[in-house]
Amino acid sequence: MSDLGGAHIEAFLEMMSAERGAAANTLAAYERDLTDLREFLASRKAGIGTVGSSELSAYIADLAKRGFEPTSQARRLSSMRQFFKFLYAEGLRGDDPTSILDAPKKQRPLPKTLSVDEVERLLALANEEAAEAGKDRLQKLRLLALLELLYATGMRVSELVALPASVLSQQEGFLLIRGKGNKERLVPLSRPATQALAAYGRALAEETGQGKESPWLFPAASKEGYLPRQVFARELKELAARAGLPSATVSPHVLRHAFASHLLQNGADLRVVQELLGHSDISTTQIYTHVLEERLRQVVQTYHPLAKQAKKQD
Repeated sequence: MSDLGGAHIEAFLEMMSAERGAAANTLAAYERDLTDLREFLASRKAGIGTVGSSELSAYIADLAKRGFEPTSQARRLSSMRQFFKFLYAEGLRGDDPTSILDAPKKQRPLPKTLSVDEVERLLALANEEAAEAGKDRLQKLRLLALLELLYATGMRVSELVALPASVLSQQEGFLLIRGKGNKERLVPLSRPATQALAAYGRALAEETGQGKESPWLFPAASKEGYLPRQVFARELKELAARAGLPSATVSPHVLRHAFASHLLQNGADLRVVQELLGHSDISTTQIYTHVLEERLRQVVQTYHPLAKQAKKQD
């Protein structure tokens, strides 16, 4: 079969306009996409009429090399699918080479996180403010306890604010968290978290008095009876602003990410982090593999004999 080219692209565009009422900008996008494909195939001495799936896959890979985002690659693939379906329907090809092509996978955005120094700045200021006397001391102690617990355990904010008051009587240095699907997991508590929790518990007992105990660790006048997560998020952002951090980048969920990222940076196993976060599927935890990849790269560059030789030659 002789090569198909510009004339068949024109025929396809005419069909899209006449039969499907495609708008002018849509037709222009199709023409741009298919012309780019045709030029790529010409550089490989392949033609639209005879091209196979492997060449089309190579074209998609070339788009990625040129910096096209997965969404843009997917749009190009959609144009190709429409065009080759047209050729097949018109009897100009006996097959559709796009039928077995997979859509480009969208990259999962990396989770926002904080550096160790930034978390330490938050904790230092929260400690400093909690040590101050005043009528709002209980609220400051509560914020410190929330912050220490969150960074020590990486629990979800919904799990954190709904902790039971019985946590105050635990002596084992571990925290039992009831997570999604009512599943329970045990996480260790750091010494700073234990101390912040104890200080908050004493202040709470003093303020509430006997006979007014709540079943919740962080009681509040809300429908649920415990601190709304939105209130904690607001207080955390205000603390971040006072610490000189951009408040828009700080949230309880970002601290959960920081917990996971900092563990991996320091050598924790991905499966252990999965267990601590309460992820039922390891693939959910793998959003943090960029941290692992960077650490492994550094290990290889530091300890691999060939890498050491390359450094000496430099």
